[in-house]
Amino acid sequence: MSIADQSAERVSRRACASARLSATTATFGRVVSEQTVQADPPFARRRATESRLAGRREAALRLVAKYRWPLGAIAIVVLAALVVRWSGVRPGWKPLPFLFTLPYALLGRHELTVWMITAFAVSLSGVVFAWRVAFKLVGAPPERRYAAYVAGLVAGMALLGINDYLHSIFSAESDTMIVALCLAAVDCILDRRYRWAFWIGWLAALGRPEVWPLLGLYVLWAWRTIPAMRRQMVFGVVAIPLLWLGIPALTSKSPFSAASLAERSPRELHSNKITGTFGRFFGLNAAPIKIAALIATGLALLRRDRAVLLLAGGVLLWVVVEAAFALHGWPAVARYMYEAASGTCVLAGVFAGRVILDSGEVLGRVSRWVTPQLAGAAAALVLAVFAVSLAPAARGRLSAERIDLASQRARAKEISLLEAVVTRLGAARILACGQPNIPIAFQSILAWDLGTNVGVLYFSAKAEREHPLPIVNMYPHSYGWQFFPSNWQNATQAARCQGLTYST
Repeated sequence: MSIADQSAERVSRRACASARLSATTATFGRVVSEQTVQADPPFARRRATESRLAGRREAALRLVAKYRWPLGAIAIVVLAALVVRWSGVRPGWKPLPFLFTLPYALLGRHELTVWMITAFAVSLSGVVFAWRVAFKLVGAPPERRYAAYVAGLVAGMALLGINDYLHSIFSAESDTMIVALCLAAVDCILDRRYRWAFWIGWLAALGRPEVWPLLGLYVLWAWRTIPAMRRQMVFGVVAIPLLWLGIPALTSKSPFSAASLAERSPRELHSNKITGTFGRFFGLNAAPIKIAALIATGLALLRRDRAVLLLAGGVLLWVVVEAAFALHGWPAVARYMYEAASGTCVLAGVFAGRVILDSGEVLGRVSRWVTPQLAGAAAALVLAVFAVSLAPAARGRLSAERIDLASQRARAKEISLLEAVVTRLGAARILACGQPNIPIAFQSILAWDLGTNVGVLYFSAKAEREHPLPIVNMYPHSYGWQFFPSNWQNATQAARCQGLTYST
């Protein structure tokens, strides 16, 4: 073979090796030697396996992103079940919402646990909806979407910081559920899902009468703007008073039992009704949150941001309606204004987002030499001051919640002792003796233990004087319960009440 032929063969071999090396680089994304490819076949298999795993991870992430809301709902329910089991707290005195307890009654003694999980999960979703509403109200452009994320974060955290809000969540009360429903209705309006907004607001109206004026204004607007909704709105509006009066008529002595109990509440304001109501409302949010909400409202007025102004107007209207209820004689307790306080939290989140978006424009009016970096630094400084100002309130809230959780666990033991005493004495014997007389905070709990309605346990001293009946007195004390019958009129009544004196 000539020297020229040998040189041509070497060039051909180098070209083939270079081609194989280029193919390997394109396939695996990095340069490896020809000897590595030829001498290490497992390397190629390993890289192929890694490539398949990366594809599967990417497919799983796409699936999670596609079904993020159902998966989030499942996660909230699971978290609610774990927290209910861990905390050991029991629901407060307020009667359970009939629309939930009616189907849950099919579960027997598990009804209470399922209700608590439902109440906690729905209440926790309020944080999500507060985040979403603030996110949308900021209206950040895509390149500055981080401002909307900050707004949502502030709104969600501020919602959990409402005074006694976590107590109501852990107590499985319906008030925090109604907050979530109101925020969800606002979220649907912002998404132009007007039918969803109406029915979610309708559910909230079944929980608090303060929703009625707001829902009425929405119905008037939708009646004119969306004629296709008129039939279902008529059905919904008619159903509200029927359910509010019909359910008490079925479960208690009077259709107006809820109003009667509210008028006799020990939490009624004894000072000026209007200023007292506003004072209770202002006590729900920390001072920096209220100031931020006020600034956000002022900025919305300057910018003519109708959505933010409507939200601020809804907050004000809610408190005004509550003040009117107080003038009527109802208690106007602070938790009845959680919904207004949640609107304040959303407005505070809008403030945080607008600080980021508008800092450059505001500083630009002062000096034309303001750079984007300087505007960003100014926004960060304002938000840092805002966060630091919230630190004392957050520390106080956490301390109060730790103390409250301990006390509620003690109350749960007290409730368990009440159940044990009722089981020992017998529910039928207690009801056969006479009228149970227990503090109002334990009436719904005793009704559950006795297997009767709350209305049966309503005790009136005036009615007792006019129509004397035997009484089964039940009083909690520092180490349990004391039961004793009284006020029997003859030997037959005394015989029925025999053996009901008991103390733990």
